[in-house]
Amino acid sequence: MTDTTTEYNNVIKLCKDLFLKKTKDYGTAWRIMRPASITDQIYIKAQRIRTLEVKKVSKVGEDILGEYIGIVNYCVIAMMQLELPADAEENLPYEAVDKQYTEKVDETRDLMLAKNHDYGEAWREMRISSLTDLILMKIHRVKQIEDNNGQTLVSEGLHANYQDMLNYAVFALIKLGLAEHK
Repeated sequence: MTDTTTEYNNVIKLCKDLFLKKTKDYGTAWRIMRPASITDQIYIKAQRIRTLEVKKVSKVGEDILGEYIGIVNYCVIAMMQLELPADAEENLPYEAVDKQYTEKVDETRDLMLAKNHDYGEAWREMRISSLTDLILMKIHRVKQIEDNNGQTLVSEGLHANYQDMLNYAVFALIKLGLAEHK
């Protein structure tokens, strides 16, 4: 029996480690990005994954694993940006970023565990390409919500969609074997 929580945490540890190293290198340069720009970055990564899944060849040399990691990290950035006031500092302290990253991921993992309870871990039987398609669908939903100035009638908001995309990306990374790397 696989331990989803352990696998999830192992994947997140690798994603967070890369994120924090980039934070040390670049600071919080991502703070300049508007929400729609973050959504577009996630779209670019998901579309590239889909293209690589279809063409089976990368001419740039970057792999699908790195793109899924990027989706995880951009989803965390999006959730952080949604909660920060418009006049928040652009340069956030490293410790604050570390703390916020953990809070966003812990909340998202808890949502995944609740959904896994209800859905019986159906994601384990899914193809990775289906997870990519679900991420792309969620991106289109987010774009529509953004175009509607955040207003929805009956649908989940931006935060919930970013959480779902993050979880789909983690599922793909687990299925691709990243959870075994510690």
